[in-house]
Amino acid sequence: MRPEPRVSVVSPFYNTGEYLAEAIESVLALNYSNFEYVLVNNKSTDDSAEIARSYASKDPRIRFFDNDVFLAKRQNYNAALKRIGADSRYVKMLLADDALYPDCLRELVAVAERDSKIGLVSSYCMNGDEPWGGGLARDVSHISGREACRLMLLTGCFLLGTPSVVLYRADVVRKRSVFFEPSDVHADTMAAYQILLEHDLGFVHQIQSFCRTQANSTTGTALQFNPGTLDYLIAIERIGPHVLSSEELRNLRRREWGYYWEFLGRSLLLAREPAFWDYHRKGLLTIERDLNKTRLVPYAALAAARLLLNPLSTVERGLSSLKARRVDRR
Repeated sequence: MRPEPRVSVVSPFYNTGEYLAEAIESVLALNYSNFEYVLVNNKSTDDSAEIARSYASKDPRIRFFDNDVFLAKRQNYNAALKRIGADSRYVKMLLADDALYPDCLRELVAVAERDSKIGLVSSYCMNGDEPWGGGLARDVSHISGREACRLMLLTGCFLLGTPSVVLYRADVVRKRSVFFEPSDVHADTMAAYQILLEHDLGFVHQIQSFCRTQANSTTGTALQFNPGTLDYLIAIERIGPHVLSSEELRNLRRREWGYYWEFLGRSLLLAREPAFWDYHRKGLLTIERDLNKTRLVPYAALAAARLLLNPLSTVERGLSSLKARRVDRR
């Protein structure tokens, strides 16, 4: 029997004492033996550090680190990834309020081992009480990375999940000097897309992780701003030119920018809060687009007219549009 490849499981954390023990216990319960568990404390002010130290003192597979200074979220993730062992073949992040199911490493690694061209493996997951993932045929567990990008852009499916869902090949992680770009609205999504431009995607058609979205978390707050359409547009603009034909890209841009301006027009009509506009303004800047509310006035007027003429239809249309593009890409 071939020996299990070495895996670095990495959990950067800050003030997640309520859930950290659950995350750690899920890793220790894995049906996989050859792993290290890297726990990185980002100057927590609750009992998170004490919880992590306690587990590390009892299990030699756990390596515990304290950051010297507090880091912003993505800088903390990047710094944590720098601490993976030199002998690791794969890297599995686990956000400290999430959990892995027992077969997670065994199943994801098995797919990755089938072909060295696979740089990233994803799977189904539980997002709260809702199963997420899919878009590939049940009998497809390996697909060209560029084809995966095309599939996600042209159909709107999302094969990547959150950082807690995917497994990375360690050499791919080491090659990226900055793994998660701090300026990206959804840095994990863009990092995965960029990896898939050069490597293949593996997929496990089973639920292998649990992701929790807290109302007061960064992700929970962002979801109030309906980030799916913006995230999709950013991927179209940054990845589309590499994998789509000129006609495909032109048609996709026309359709999706139209949806987006209509959505922002409705949001202007609803007088959304400053944080909403700041979120979308920052996202648009990553693709060198400006958010000018003046250009939204005609879309707001159109939304107002539709609401007056047919209130129920307008509401249903808006909800349908958002649901079709609702993707939690933490």
